[in-house]
Amino acid sequence: MPFISFLRSNALFLAAGFLLSLLSTFGQTVFISVFAGEIRDLFGLSHGAWGAYYALGTLASAFVMLWAGTLTDMFRVRLLGGVVMVGLALACLGMALNPFVILLPVVIFLLRFFGQGMMSHISGVAMARWFVASRGRALAIAALGFSAGEVVMPLSFVALKSHMDWQWLWIMAAVILLLALPILSVLLRLERTPQSMAEENQSFGMDGRHWTRKEALGHPLFWLLIPALICGPTFTTAFFFQQVHLAGVKGWEHLSLVALFPIYTVAGVVAMLVTGWAVDRFGTARMMPLYPLAGGLFFVAFSQVDSLMWAAPIMILMGLSSGAQATVPVAFWAEFYGTRHIGAIRAVAGSIMVLGSAIGPIVTGWLIDRGIDFPAQMIGIAVFVFVACFVATLGVGPASRRLAAAPKVDVVGA
Repeated sequence: MPFISFLRSNALFLAAGFLLSLLSTFGQTVFISVFAGEIRDLFGLSHGAWGAYYALGTLASAFVMLWAGTLTDMFRVRLLGGVVMVGLALACLGMALNPFVILLPVVIFLLRFFGQGMMSHISGVAMARWFVASRGRALAIAALGFSAGEVVMPLSFVALKSHMDWQWLWIMAAVILLLALPILSVLLRLERTPQSMAEENQSFGMDGRHWTRKEALGHPLFWLLIPALICGPTFTTAFFFQQVHLAGVKGWEHLSLVALFPIYTVAGVVAMLVTGWAVDRFGTARMMPLYPLAGGLFFVAFSQVDSLMWAAPIMILMGLSSGAQATVPVAFWAEFYGTRHIGAIRAVAGSIMVLGSAIGPIVTGWLIDRGIDFPAQMIGIAVFVFVACFVATLGVGPASRRLAAAPKVDVVGA
């Protein structure tokens, strides 16, 4: 189907996926970190204490996702997405109104669980389930919400901080989420249940069947992919978390380094669209072991660069890897394990990736405290990425021969 026709035929469903991805920004590090200084001042926290509280809330959200992620296999996005949006709105209110430092990890947990965890999870699972022949394109379009959120939300709220008290901005975020509830309901008024869609529009995995979560976890392929899956969440998060330290070591102004981030975002958008097309054209077997490679090359190159002029084009590499992360893995689970239990299977993978996003800053910070600065760590990070790609190849190669040939038909707008 031509791209414009695809957009026109599936506009409501694609818009719902985009909306969920966009609003997940309120629970993402890129947004929460905007208020890090105010939060530390309010509760009298050091940088280390703030990082510890943040990691604790993030780790807790990763474990709860193991259970909560399975709900996408049972409930409509219209219902589950609405509940999660209300939960994220309440978390935003909690950040605005909480006066007790002991409750701060709880607030962080709610923001990370409902925002980074469930909102992102629901969007990805919905696209993978609703679309088959155009799954890659659908995932790419929905994931554009993440990029839009990374650019629009932090810049807008940073600008508003000079005019409003920061707690009122969190209240504003809650209001935005609540106002979006009827929009989501209208977009998905024709949505069917996951069970009925599985019965009417099957998308089988290996051996021509749907795999349960227990079966997937018992298969070596899943575990051989884990190192590749955690590369982006672990090390990209660490890069942004350690940006002030990194700028200092390189001898750059922090603002000058931040000015390079839009290059990363644009490259990520391009990668989403290109990998979305490639998934539909070639499948995910060839792409799954390769998509983290650009991230490994980024860390090799960035460790050696001393000039911002050369750092700018290198940021493209990290953007390419991050953009592919938004499309390739989600499509892979559907292609190799089927769609009936994709919510439960992806919940495990998502929990592991959230875990990585918590561990990355902790490990890199621990090494920095022991005299190993972040640029010096980058070669080791790159080696990990390259080994992870090789390990993923060992798993995907044999597994791809077990994929059953089947006609591909979109669930929506075929």
